[in-house]
Amino acid sequence: MFQVRIHGRGGQGVVTGAEMLSIAAFLGGRHAQAFPSFGSERTGAPVVAFCRMDDKEIRLREPIMQPDAIIIQDPTLLHQVDVFGGLKKDGYILINTTRSFNEMGLEEFAKGFRPERLLLVPASELAVKHVGRALPNVPLLGAFAALCGLISLDAVLKAIDQKFSGAVAKGNQAAAKEAFESVMLQQKQVEETQHA
Repeated sequence: MFQVRIHGRGGQGVVTGAEMLSIAAFLGGRHAQAFPSFGSERTGAPVVAFCRMDDKEIRLREPIMQPDAIIIQDPTLLHQVDVFGGLKKDGYILINTTRSFNEMGLEEFAKGFRPERLLLVPASELAVKHVGRALPNVPLLGAFAALCGLISLDAVLKAIDQKFSGAVAKGNQAAAKEAFESVMLQQKQVEETQHA
């Protein structure tokens, strides 16, 4: 079973992101579930959502305490909430930011993880460019597809079609594609660095 925990703030589409991730997994032939965990339900308050994917039926229903991957939609949460709590040492970290791990004060922390599984994507900027609003959830799904390879870009695009319509769907698909391609390029550069 592969478990994903998504951290963000109310109003950023955290719950929608988890739902679309589970739809993409389902479209890819896997069993999946998504569910949120709310504290105070207000815009700007920290929100956590969870997604599980497996090749067999999922019976677990509790929150994910030891995720295989963490998606952080709002980097201001990094020093406010224990977003990395329970993350496995071979886990994936995907953060919506234009800054580096060093600039965020995470240089030492990042050393404990595999560099090819650490990813920074300017998802809010991609969303503004393609959709006109700084909602990072969909570009992060495109980036996640490239980072982990558990869901395909095609499944993400189909999940977007199920959730949105018209210009909003097309804009989100363009944002997801650009994020996916950006990650594929970053991963190629990491591999070239490791083999140099």
